Amino acid sequence: MIELAVFVSGGGTNCENIIRYFSGSDRVHVALVIANKPGIPALEKAERLGVSTRVLPKADLNREEVLLPLMREYSIDFIVLAGFLLVIPDFLIREYDHRMINLHPALLPKFGGMGMYGHHVHEAVKASGEAETGMTVHWVSGKVDGGEIIAQFRTPISPDDTPDDIAAKEHVLEMEHFPQVIEKVLATVFPL
Repeated sequence: MIELAVFVSGGGTNCENIIRYFSGSDRVHVALVIANKPGIPALEKAERLGVSTRVLPKADLNREEVLLPLMREYSIDFIVLAGFLLVIPDFLIREYDHRMINLHPALLPKFGGMGMYGHHVHEAVKASGEAETGMTVHWVSGKVDGGEIIAQFRTPISPDDTPDDIAAKEHVLEMEHFPQVIEKVLATVFPL
């Protein structure tokens, strides 16, 4: 069984979607959801679906002696960042080299890097006059949003779309594609 940890910072719609997608799997198990702040909807959703949760504030996230034993306690094989807003520490990137992916709500390399998260991304897409937006799944590297791209999905946007409209269109892509991308990546990293 491949044990997943999902890191979250907010509402948890992707986290919930991932948990539900793999709930009947005999190969993949979402073992742990980690959040950087208490009381967020993602934690409640994970707990309601029977998944263990932990809150790790930034200080603990950056402590190898805290985070790595937690990953070992749950036998975590692979990490998925699903709306996680903190920079991942180098020690975790090394430990999970090519075993950690991130979802970014735009078509990288555009609209990525420090400060490009959440609604900031959709505001930047709107301001740029782009004719499309999308989502990117990429490997986590030492550069924020700079890891090798695994998959991208696109959707057209119109000049009349607001940043909220753009976010809604992009979110549809996440719900449709992210779990399947995770499944394909896992099949490559952990072949039968």
